[in-house]
Amino acid sequence: MKTIQDSLAQLAKLETDTHGRDFLLTWERTDSEIRALLLVAEILSELHRAGRSLRVFESGLAISIFRDNSTRTRFSFASAVNALGLGLADLDEGKSQIAHGETVRETANVISFLAEVIGIRDDMFLGEGNAYMRQVAAAVQEGFEKGVLHQRPSVVNLQCDVDHPTQSVADLLALKAHFGSLEALRGRKIAMSWAYSPSYGKPLSVPQGIIGLMSRFGMNVVLAHPEGYGLIPEVVALARQNSAKSGGTFTVATSMEDAFRDADVVYPKSWAPFSVMQRRTPLLRQGDREGLKALERECLANNARFKGWECDEAKMRLTRAGSALYMHCLPADISGVSCAEGEVAESVFERHRIGTYREAGFKPFVIAAMILMARVKNCTAALRRLAKD
Repeated sequence: MKTIQDSLAQLAKLETDTHGRDFLLTWERTDSEIRALLLVAEILSELHRAGRSLRVFESGLAISIFRDNSTRTRFSFASAVNALGLGLADLDEGKSQIAHGETVRETANVISFLAEVIGIRDDMFLGEGNAYMRQVAAAVQEGFEKGVLHQRPSVVNLQCDVDHPTQSVADLLALKAHFGSLEALRGRKIAMSWAYSPSYGKPLSVPQGIIGLMSRFGMNVVLAHPEGYGLIPEVVALARQNSAKSGGTFTVATSMEDAFRDADVVYPKSWAPFSVMQRRTPLLRQGDREGLKALERECLANNARFKGWECDEAKMRLTRAGSALYMHCLPADISGVSCAEGEVAESVFERHRIGTYREAGFKPFVIAAMILMARVKNCTAALRRLAKD
């Protein structure tokens, strides 16, 4: 328990005021709040490893709204809320009254009567996912202020069109564990690189979350992609600003080899170009199936021009001492396994496979930490009680 006590002592020194707040973007949180979030997640993980109860709530609901398919995040949210003592209710919009004209304001209030947290994944529509989360947050705030709700549940972003906070924070925690501390990340090179995939519509939120968060901790961040595969310009500008402030660097490369050279960490992940996602949103909204099929054919043909953007053994040998840490949010497109040609060679992925599972294993504790910090006034005291009981 010495590690837990040390972490609790560090947590008590950090200035944080997160009670009652939503978690929608990592860059809306201070460095102290991010550091505290990592400590809380680590403490919860160590308590769980020791077989201790994480139950903080006697009752209450956690609501999940998944507007896209999910495995890791869905089950991480479910296990996190269960461990904390909350019941889980999933809003299946197809079984709700939304199709009959129920508004976002109405839905948000009626699902929240005894709720502590609402977790939302909405990453399909560029310009709408994070906006929808803020609409839900505004609706429950009004419900609370008007006396409809006895308490205001906190909204947690489980992935949107802009950011994937639970993933990027879990990845930061994995990096902290791998290198020994956040301070040890300073000067480390991380290559966030586009990689070929035989699918076209993957969200921008993972690469944007990575460059938006890792640039805050003095890392030398390289964003690599073929011409035309850029991210949301405002997020790229934010990463530059973060790097300048933290003492790291931020550069953009047009070659995977250049990005991997002397890298300490590589993160090869496919995403759709920003311009494509802009075109895709109105087609999705209109239900234009033929337009979507035409866009898919166009984009897959363009993707096929860059099949060489694969994380293979030759590129891994370019990394620092040929032994960079490979990271991925999963599922990866593994050449010869999940697809004929994809993001990563089978031999590379297999060598790092268990490591990617460990990386994913931080997510339930990150989500639990987000909920705990939002719902409990004195988070440190609550954790001390868990450690003592």
